[in-house]
Amino acid sequence: MKSYTEHGALMLADISGFTEFVTTTAIEHGPLIIAELLKQVIEQISPPLEIQEIEGDAVFALGPDGALAPPASVLDLVEGAFAAFRNRRRELAADQSCPCTACRSLAALDLKFVVHHGRFLRHAIGGWSQAAGPDVILAHRLLKNGLTGRRGYLLLTEAALRWAALDPGRSDLIPHTEHYDYLGDVRCFVRDLELDGADAITLGSGAPTRGARP
Repeated sequence: MKSYTEHGALMLADISGFTEFVTTTAIEHGPLIIAELLKQVIEQISPPLEIQEIEGDAVFALGPDGALAPPASVLDLVEGAFAAFRNRRRELAADQSCPCTACRSLAALDLKFVVHHGRFLRHAIGGWSQAAGPDVILAHRLLKNGLTGRRGYLLLTEAALRWAALDPGRSDLIPHTEHYDYLGDVRCFVRDLELDGADAITLGSGAPTRGARP
């Protein structure tokens, strides 16, 4: 594979509560439940995004410029994936056939998204395609942030907001800044994906998101 650079969206979907869930639940069920929930996310975002890697509790996906048209549809993509995750989590939790700790602890799991836009290098290591570069590092660093106490949310960098042509004054976007060594201050915007009492998220048009069940 010849190395080359691209510009595009970098998305990470990460299951929060993963470490405690997997280390305190039965090995027969815990990892299988995580895999099933990640599968729901993958089915919603790919295509149009390309799955670059499965990283234990997270999915790393890329969307070269032009893959998402219009770029603002990234919000619909995130909402659809979040709805599918929540619906499947609800279905698994409702199954009373297994009393194991894993099956009874599903409510502790939630989903957060990081979306950045930048430049990345495509290359191969040992025959496996990899994406590398400062923007890839930044997207991964943003998974470890100061948004404590939040459950499901979307964290958009300012670069992603500009790429998607979203209005930073929208009421559902909360300004937020993170700081990382070598990367400096990173301006972001946070969108709460949780809807109290809702089992599925719908778009502003009132139509169910892709993958959502009534």
